[in-house]
This record gives sequence, structure tokens and C-alpha cells, in this order.
Amino acid sequence: MAKTCAIVLAAGEGKRMKSKKPKAMACVLFKPMIDWVLDAVEKSGVTDTCVVVGHLGEEIDVHIDGRSEICYQNERLGTGHAVMQAVAFLNNTDAENVLVLNGDAPFMDSTTIEDSLGLHMAMNSGVTVISAKLGNPIGYGRIVRDAGGNFQRIVEQRDATEQEKLINEVNSGAYWFNKKCLLYALTQIKQENDAHEYYLTDTIEEIKKIGWPVCVHMTDNTDVVLGANDRTQLMELNEIARKQVILNHLVNGVDIPCADGVIIGTDVVIGPETTLLPNTIIRGRSEIGTACEIGPNCLIDDSKVGDNVKLRNTEVEQSQVMNGTDIGPFSHVRPNSYIAQNVHIGNFVEVKNSQIGEGTKLPHLSYIGDSDVGKGVNFGCGSLTVNYDGKNKTRTTVKDGAFIGCNANLIAPVTIGEYAYIAAGSTITNNVEQCALSIARSRQVDKPGWVLEKKPYKNMP
Repeated sequence: MAKTCAIVLAAGEGKRMKSKKPKAMACVLFKPMIDWVLDAVEKSGVTDTCVVVGHLGEEIDVHIDGRSEICYQNERLGTGHAVMQAVAFLNNTDAENVLVLNGDAPFMDSTTIEDSLGLHMAMNSGVTVISAKLGNPIGYGRIVRDAGGNFQRIVEQRDATEQEKLINEVNSGAYWFNKKCLLYALTQIKQENDAHEYYLTDTIEEIKKIGWPVCVHMTDNTDVVLGANDRTQLMELNEIARKQVILNHLVNGVDIPCADGVIIGTDVVIGPETTLLPNTIIRGRSEIGTACEIGPNCLIDDSKVGDNVKLRNTEVEQSQVMNGTDIGPFSHVRPNSYIAQNVHIGNFVEVKNSQIGEGTKLPHLSYIGDSDVGKGVNFGCGSLTVNYDGKNKTRTTVKDGAFIGCNANLIAPVTIGEYAYIAAGSTITNNVEQCALSIARSRQVDKPGWVLEKKPYKNMP
């Protein structure tokens, strides 16, 4: 197959988004639209790409991090002008065919790219326009064909006749070009329009003039034409993507009895027979095992969750939760934590940058930070590790089988030995040897009759 390359147009400012980011960095299902487009391009087998950026283009450059070449459109003079900025890229590649598409049209898919390239090459076409049929084509450029169904031209909504406005086949804004034809046509187009811009669509007529065929590939995926110019349209894209991702998981055996508030990122993997309850958000490259119950009101971000795990009203960030563990409600597993099998973490517990061993219990109202906790440990209500002294963070080690009483403070760095027993209310500042009882609290003092003498309460007789 002939070598290919792609130019992605991502210079849009997105003023109507009222955002400080380039439009192509607006997210659909937590992923910038530019990533959706680059993913589709790469999946189709096109690996040589150039992204044309403009407004705040440095942010896109940093984000894609060498995934593509970058060139800048410093003046906003139209889509044709944007492609002109990539001429040096085109001259440096040995590609014969060039895909041009928009960086803010996230639903372009690899199948459409591959199928349109197949037609483009079979017809030895100078340019192949990717089109789709819409129920409501208002606002889109129409594909005008002759009586035999052959392509004639693209007419924009504002320039269309009443008859042409009835056409429901529209231009997606994506094209395959023969590279030589594209380079020639870019030298011929003019700014002869009301906007004084160079239109990429004008290259089609220039290619026709030199006798090259022009083809149209009409895709079945009508969503390829969709983009977002404002927050309302961006919300609509998110809802389309959300429903499709949920449908895919339902087909794969995930149980979602009510999809209200359920949002799943495109890179998430979920095993069959797992149940997702309302207001559950799973994003990043998270992996959820089989037969789990997640929700309601959970957030899982870039984390791995094993089989038979239950999470309720819980956040898990960049961490691992292993088989048979239950967490929540109202608990938070912060980044870099590892929760082993069959751990119980109850309500209002926070774990941060810690290793929690198999079968350990953190029932309620505890904070475990920067700690290495062994197997079968029990933390009483209100117990916590004190990991920060205002300047340095240090670690606590609690070995297998230890018992930490209620309202105990373990002041790091400290080690609690195997099967050591920490009395409730203790503040531990020194290591505790295995099997020892450690009591670190003041002895109780009672003063009989003190209340009658001092009368500290209001309304006492």
C-alpha cells in the first residue's frame, strides 16, 4: 500500500467556549478532542502526522509530547491557509496520499479513514471527500452531485439555493488528497470571498481543472461530521460518546441497571457481571475486574480494581484495589496506594501513598498516610498515622497482626512489631516490639465532688 500521512487542523481558538485552552483541547469523556482524532488516525495505520496549531498552540505541543510534528498558523486565514503551513512537512515526507481532517471532530473513526483511502486509491483520485447523510443538515456544506450521482461541487449553507438546501449529504471536512495534487492546488487558490480567506474546499475545483478525478466516500458513521463550537455542543458530544461507551459495556456483560450519572472513559476496561450503580465515574486507563459492585457515587481514576470488589461512595485515584476488598461509604484512596485482597475499609477513611496488607481492617474514621501495613492488622476508630512534621514526610510501618486501638496516633517514623497491641488513646513515638502492649497516655485522675464545689454548668442548683 502507498505511504500515507495526515494533517490535523487544530488552530481553532474556541472563543465561544469561553475557555483559556485551544478548542481542540476541550474534552469529550475526559479526553481532549485532539487525542480522539490522533487515536483514530494511528489506528487506521497512518503514523506520519502533522498538527497545525494556532491560538495557544504551545499547549497542544506540550500535550501531544512528540506524538506528531507541529506547525503554527500565526494568522487565521482559513482552512486552506492552515494546510499551507504544513507544506514543509509535506515536502519532507515520501507519502503519496495525504489525509486532512479537523482536530475538533472527535468521532472520525479508523474504519472511515481506511475505507475512504481504499476508494481514493482504487479510483486514482486527486481528492476524495468524506461525506455523511444527516437528518438535519442545516449549517453544513452540501455535496452536490449530477444526475448520474457523480460529484460536482461542495456548496456552503449560506451560498446554497433552496433546492440545494434540501440535500442531506454533507461535507465532513475530512479529505484524502494525492500529495502532488494538493501541493499544486494550494498554489492556485485565492482569497476571493467575503471572509478574505483561503478555503481548502477551493482546492477541489483546482484539482478538477487539471483533470484528476474527484471522489466522495459516504460513511455510515454520521457522527464524523460533528464538532463543538460552544459548551452546549460539547455537552452534546459528551452525551453521544457516553451512551455509546455504556452500550459497548452492556454488550460485554457489564450490568448498568440505571445509567443516570454513569460516565466511563474510552480507555476503561470492565469485566463481565460487574454492576455499576448511578453517579459512578470511571476514567483514565482504569481496569475493573469481574463481579464487582461499584457505586453509587464512586469515582475511579487511573486505577486497577480486582474481582469481587465493592466500592460505595468512594474515590480511588491512581491506585490498586485487589480481589474481595470492600471500601466505603465515604472513603478516599489517594494516589500510589495498594490495597491487598480481602481488606475492609469502612466509612470516612483516607488512605494515601500506602500499602495495606491482606485481610487488614480500617473500619472507620482513620487516616493512613505514607504507611506500610501488614496482613491482618486492625485499626480502631479514629486511629491515624502522623506522617508530616511541617517539613518532612516520613513513613510508618505496622507489621502483621498488630492491633491499633481507637484514637491512637502513630508518629512517623515508627515501627509497630508483629502482633503488638497499642492501647486506645495512645500517642506512639517510639518503635514497639512484637507482641508488646504499648500504653502512651496520662493516668486518669478523678476529683470527687469537684462539680458540686465549682458549679461549672449553667442552671445548677
